[in-house]
Amino acid sequence: MPGRTDSSAATDSPDAQPPGSDTRTARPPRPTGTAPAASTARLPAERDRGGPARLLPARSPFRRQLRRIGTGRVLEVGCGTGDTLAGCAPGSVGVDHDPRSVARCRQRGLTAYTADTFLASPHARPGSFDALLTANVLEHLDDEQAEVLLRAYVRYVRPGGGVLLITSQEAGHRTGPTPVRFTDFALLRAFAESAGLAVRRTYSHPLPRPAGMLLRSNVFVLVGQVPR
Repeated sequence: MPGRTDSSAATDSPDAQPPGSDTRTARPPRPTGTAPAASTARLPAERDRGGPARLLPARSPFRRQLRRIGTGRVLEVGCGTGDTLAGCAPGSVGVDHDPRSVARCRQRGLTAYTADTFLASPHARPGSFDALLTANVLEHLDDEQAEVLLRAYVRYVRPGGGVLLITSQEAGHRTGPTPVRFTDFALLRAFAESAGLAVRRTYSHPLPRPAGMLLRSNVFVLVGQVPR
């Protein structure tokens, strides 16, 4: 199981190893029949953008990342108000714990559910999506919550489908809302492997890893695949 890590020295390397310790705090059991909630946390827009930051969009272009794993139907966990979901293929679905965010998605003509209503929807069929995306969510969950969330939603992605896990780097980590832990390449890999995913690639986006110290929109990206 993944353990807490505060390392900022992880590199974009396919050989990065998950941390070896397990310091999770015991949590009460999750009620039977409910889906794990997804955070709506997003990095705040940069108000006083200077230097290299002014040349880049305030929100990371996750749609570009999704192209790396195909152009099919996406299940976005932690969809917020639908900024990324709006650019996904027809038939894509968002899940968020905040009913207000779900309502806003629906006002925009998008298909979105809270966690529990997703389970009762016709979209909650094993293997019915081509890809899973969770961006700026896992760093706001503890180890157990992150593992449960991924295992719960990976089942809805077809065998061979792609998975994108995205978390903030140092500058984004320092801005609110306060994350639970610094979720770097090593911890992302540990979460992915715990969910049974094959890790295909990890990389820093949109700029190389050192930019994460200053640029809020710089993120860790893990590309995984559901076993065939």
